[in-house]
Amino acid sequence: MPRLERLRTDHAAALLEFERTNRSYFAASIPDRGDDYFAHFDARHQALLAEQDTGFCHFHVLVGADDEVLGRVNLVDVSDGSAELGYRIAESAAGRGLATAAVHEVCARAAGEYGLATLRAVTTLDNAGSRTVLSRTGFVPVGTVELSGRPGLRFVRDLVDGTAPSSAG
Repeated sequence: MPRLERLRTDHAAALLEFERTNRSYFAASIPDRGDDYFAHFDARHQALLAEQDTGFCHFHVLVGADDEVLGRVNLVDVSDGSAELGYRIAESAAGRGLATAAVHEVCARAAGEYGLATLRAVTTLDNAGSRTVLSRTGFVPVGTVELSGRPGLRFVRDLVDGTAPSSAG
């Protein structure tokens, strides 16, 4: 069973391979990271670790039995007991419930280890898989957004009682 690990320095090579292998797959549903991301990956990885050390972000990788990175699940913009959730799962691992399980685990960590009360997420309307994961993990749609020119939905999950806060919108 894959395990969710907090991002570390030694994840760099496997994470870069994950991003390279799945680049076109991810670009079909979310904006591409661009060539600069890959050209300066090592510096970017170190910057993420430094940012994580501040407590303003919590980065995770979903690791398989052979230490292959199968996905990422991140909490960013941590502030006032809230954070934004983002995740991506490798094409080879899609459709197996890994995203749902990983998001459930990150929600538990967010409430327990990180002391958060609310998580936010966004996805495009045409990303049915992401909308399904969010719904299955207790997120509730609370409004519309535009993501790189594409229509999308904003979701919220209250980690205290598992629903959207009444003031969300």
